[in-house]
Amino acid sequence: MNINWDISRIDIEKVKKIVTKNENPFLRARQLRNVEKQNIVINKDRIIKTMIMCLLTSQQRSGPNSSVGQFLRLEPFPITIKNLASVNNVEGFIKDTLQQSNLTRYVNRISSFFASNYVKIVEKNWTLINDLEELKISDSKIKERNIADNLANDFNGFGPKQARNFLQALGLTKYEIPIDSRITTWLNDFGFPVTLTSSPLGDKGYYHFVSDGIQELCEKAEIYPCLLDAAIFSSFDNDEWTEENTIF
Repeated sequence: MNINWDISRIDIEKVKKIVTKNENPFLRARQLRNVEKQNIVINKDRIIKTMIMCLLTSQQRSGPNSSVGQFLRLEPFPITIKNLASVNNVEGFIKDTLQQSNLTRYVNRISSFFASNYVKIVEKNWTLINDLEELKISDSKIKERNIADNLANDFNGFGPKQARNFLQALGLTKYEIPIDSRITTWLNDFGFPVTLTSSPLGDKGYYHFVSDGIQELCEKAEIYPCLLDAAIFSSFDNDEWTEENTIF
């Protein structure tokens, strides 16, 4: 059974309007990285930082001036492959590091998820890098979705949303986006054909359904989904994004 998405000229104008209205440094950075594929770096430290970002942002506010945002902009960043290789207890190291930056919400859960995922990656000899490198040169919706679904299955603390957040933050995806409460709120106001809530998005099939609708809408508007995501996301942050506080 197929779904026919009926997209009107008014729908297309709504998409174009929010993107135009939110042409800020955050959206411009997304354009350069995810669409134009500029300055994409795939290495162990980048993967580690992106994973901790995903685990943190799944549990708490992550705007540019939030505690999470400030932590992710630390230079040098305290969680590196060198530091992880030198400790006996990865989970304890992550917990201590987060607490030192006053990131205490769900810190036990986040530290446990990170440690288990890190062990999996190391045990597989970082073959994840090969999968990610494929996306650097790909323009395939199917490949983006398949790799995102695999990450959601493999990583603890991830689901469909954070798997896509991970790939998008690395600059590797244009079509598959992290659908969170900001996106569902905007889609409901927009007039999505079914009322959306965040909780069913943990189901892969439901997530694909919503993602298909977004991709159809963006294709008609000639705007990549990753740019619509950036526009919607930043529209909730009251123009807080600047060149200096844009993280990923």
